[in-house]
Amino acid sequence: MPAGGAKRSHNADDAAKDTAATAPRRATISDVAREAGTGKTSISRYLNGELGVLSPDLRARIEAAIERLDYRPNQMARGLKRGRNRLLGLLLADLANPYSVEILQGVEEACHALGYMPLICHAANEVDMERRYLQLLTTYRVEGVIVNALGVRESMLKPVASGGIPAVLIDRTVDGLDADMVGLDNAAAVRLGTEHLLARGYDDIVFVVQPFEHVSSRREREAAFRESLQATKGAARGLTHVLDLHEEAAVQAALAALDAHVEAALARGARCALFAANAPVALRLALHLKAALGAQWQQRVALVAIDDPEWAELAGITTIRQPTREIGYRAVEFLHERIEGAAPKARAAAFEGELVVRASTLG
Repeated sequence: MPAGGAKRSHNADDAAKDTAATAPRRATISDVAREAGTGKTSISRYLNGELGVLSPDLRARIEAAIERLDYRPNQMARGLKRGRNRLLGLLLADLANPYSVEILQGVEEACHALGYMPLICHAANEVDMERRYLQLLTTYRVEGVIVNALGVRESMLKPVASGGIPAVLIDRTVDGLDADMVGLDNAAAVRLGTEHLLARGYDDIVFVVQPFEHVSSRREREAAFRESLQATKGAARGLTHVLDLHEEAAVQAALAALDAHVEAALARGARCALFAANAPVALRLALHLKAALGAQWQQRVALVAIDDPEWAELAGITTIRQPTREIGYRAVEFLHERIEGAAPKARAAAFEGELVVRASTLG
């Protein structure tokens, strides 16, 4: 190597050492105790919120010392020492879904209010990724886990439960797992949408849902739809149509079959409506109907959907709006109660949906 190159490297090393030597040292709890004229135990009590055992004068001295020294406690180290780290795991199936984004916003708001830090895991609708993230969260010693996942099973959550980590499920139940659940009152939401369509005179209704055999919320919505149609005692016709959004060839075949059903219904003089089980299904249907029938498609077929994304208002879609942020917030509250020692039986918080009527059911 040329001598000049060696000299430049040597100078760079010296500069790095000089920088490290002159970098200000972070204040420690011992520094704060010395500055405040007290012991480390009093500082720990102050930081842990045990203010009642400290005199007003001592609290004021500690507060002033912390401010003068710009002391910032190592929350991770403090948490591990107490067996607490204030970390909550959040496993989401699909962050591209506006529902998941609003759930996340509610979770973050509650974590901020209750003093937790969320670790967000996006599984991108991959079951294997869900399993890997759940295993990873246990290694991070999270204090609780919130799960809104596609293919989660009892066996996947066993490592969480065996580690004593409480779990809350959002919009899902898992057979054999005794865990809290927070979500929409699915049966009531479907009845609300179906009754609206019937009141508007629609007598041929197709419930369009993604594959529902292994997802409890989809099963509940599909079952509630069939029960709602049975209650009409033949006054209206209805069927369930599966739309697998992850298989494009299957999507095209399903949409073609749906077109044929709508045309047959209109030909016999029926008023036809589609009921989308969630926002991703509704978006695919709305785009298809506009492409197939033109901008005035709402004059030929109605559309109602569970979930109320921002685009629904722009497109004039009638929806069943979920209190999604409140659902995320309540999930954190459930976890917090269990982390703090509450041990009731598994609970379920079912929130009511709100009917938002727009042009798509007024044709």
